[in-house]
Amino acid sequence: RMYSDLCKDDIPMVRKAACSALGSFSHALEPGHLQGELIPLFRKLSEDDQDSVRIVAVDNCVTLGKILPSDKTQELVFPVIRQLQQDKSWRVRYMVADHFCELCDAVTKDLVEAEMAPALVKFLKDSEAEVRTAAAYKVTGFCERIRVELALSLVMPCVRDLAADSSQHVRAALASVIMGLAPVLGKSHTIDQLLPLFLSLLKDEHHEARLNIISKLESVNKVIGVDCLSQSLLPAIIELAEDKQWRVRLAIIEHIPLLASQMGVKFFEERLAKMCITWLADSVYTIREAATENLKKLTQIFGVDWASVNVIPHVLEMCNHSNYLYRMTAIMCLSVLSSAVERDTLEGMLPAVLAAVKDPVPNCRFNACKALQAFSQRLDSKVLSSSVQPALHAMAGDDDPDVKYFANKALTACMEVAG
Repeated sequence: RMYSDLCKDDIPMVRKAACSALGSFSHALEPGHLQGELIPLFRKLSEDDQDSVRIVAVDNCVTLGKILPSDKTQELVFPVIRQLQQDKSWRVRYMVADHFCELCDAVTKDLVEAEMAPALVKFLKDSEAEVRTAAAYKVTGFCERIRVELALSLVMPCVRDLAADSSQHVRAALASVIMGLAPVLGKSHTIDQLLPLFLSLLKDEHHEARLNIISKLESVNKVIGVDCLSQSLLPAIIELAEDKQWRVRLAIIEHIPLLASQMGVKFFEERLAKMCITWLADSVYTIREAATENLKKLTQIFGVDWASVNVIPHVLEMCNHSNYLYRMTAIMCLSVLSSAVERDTLEGMLPAVLAAVKDPVPNCRFNACKALQAFSQRLDSKVLSSSVQPALHAMAGDDDPDVKYFANKALTACMEVAG
């Protein structure tokens, strides 16, 4: 009785609080009391004149759908779901769209296809961008719950419209999930219907939409294969490698090892290898750092012999560049590569690092010390004593405090290796 009074309180915030507690309260009631006493209160709250109360009622639909038997959910809860789907407040519609897949799981598949599918279509066409955004996030999850034929006839026309939506947030939301439709629709429909949308979103003016497509490439590749992917999307991916947004460039770099492993060495050399070296000279440090890790991963994929021809000579050439940032990046790259190459290759890289300890720029010198520390873990003890340690001893007396610090740190590492 006390809870019933709170649900009917004159103050909206009290009713909202009572509605928020309804879900947890329902777990404590026996089925008879739940259906006879709590459900009428739930229905009343779902019709409250304050949208802040009706918003909370959406969560209760999900909770009650999990507690009640399927037939009772269809009889007692689904009418409320249907009512909230058509609510005049966009905030309530947004909440329904945001919980759409959970609400689908509360009802039978027949109801999902007959009632929920048309409701999602309405949300995807809603006048409020926030509602369309929430619904766009649910497209793939919903299509996984219905027949492919229904997804193609009802949902895909809306997806095509959303790819050109006036709101950048709607397009970004769609881009974050649309790649997941590929395994749902299959290879043929992906090639015919989804690839043009992927390409459109890859060229979207909003960087977040481009980023979201790039980050989900793997799911599409598994469905359509690398040949189709390379023919259709790779030109756009290569174009994005020079995108003005550094986060987009970073996302491309992070997916290069995956593309490389799936495309093979010959295709990679023809289309992507040069681009991977170019990133070492990027204006953004994060990109240069990611580029060095990328080259290490490519070395692990294609082998040291490949790296000795396609990577290491370019990096060694950069060690002599007039711009100190290029030299510093090249030294960092050699340090990162040290763990991925054989000892003889490492010894071939060593002279460039030893030369860098005499660089006029302190940042290059202390990065050379850090590189020598990394090299010391793999080099022969004779090489350490004859070449590396003398160079580090000289740097330990450097005028720059950072160079001194890293030189001494590297010397300690060398002594530990030497035993």
